[in-house]
Amino acid sequence: MADFRIDTDRLVLRNWKPGDIDRYAAVANTPAVTRWLGPPLDAEALAATEERVVACHEQHGYCFWLLERQHDGGHLAGEVLGFCGIKRDDAPGSPYFGGFEIGWRLREDAWGMGYAKEASTAALDAAFRQFGADEVIAYTVIENTPSWGLMERLGMRRREDLDYEDRRFVLPAQLAWTITAEAWSTRSA
Repeated sequence: MADFRIDTDRLVLRNWKPGDIDRYAAVANTPAVTRWLGPPLDAEALAATEERVVACHEQHGYCFWLLERQHDGGHLAGEVLGFCGIKRDDAPGSPYFGGFEIGWRLREDAWGMGYAKEASTAALDAAFRQFGADEVIAYTVIENTPSWGLMERLGMRRREDLDYEDRRFVLPAQLAWTITAEAWSTRSA
């Protein structure tokens, strides 16, 4: 599968390459970043994660892409900030199974700087314009107010009918937000 890359003003979203999982884990596999999901992943779980994102990209042409800094003031270009992208919802028991899902996870020192919105906007643009999504879903837990706040700022609407319990996580109640291609195309940036 060919390489994939999206450039924004400050960021690069791209498919994963060998060694990227180690770079990601060094900055984003921390208790603060994973607190809603469970403890940081061990080496075996990180390897499985790498296999999943590479397979997702090979199968669909998209995945939860690696998120790097392009340039931003005095920061180094190429720094890993986390991930952001789209995938097919594959969670056991999800009522949206097989649909397009957006997700993001950023290292702690990148929170509150607008990176998640910039990356998510690029990922949603790609989902609708490049990959033909009719609708995209995002999940979080009620305690993760920054995440669901971002969903609302992106124009997503709360969908209680798509909430479900995902027992893989510490807080299993997954709350859903969605946005349609039509709503995305008519939103005010």
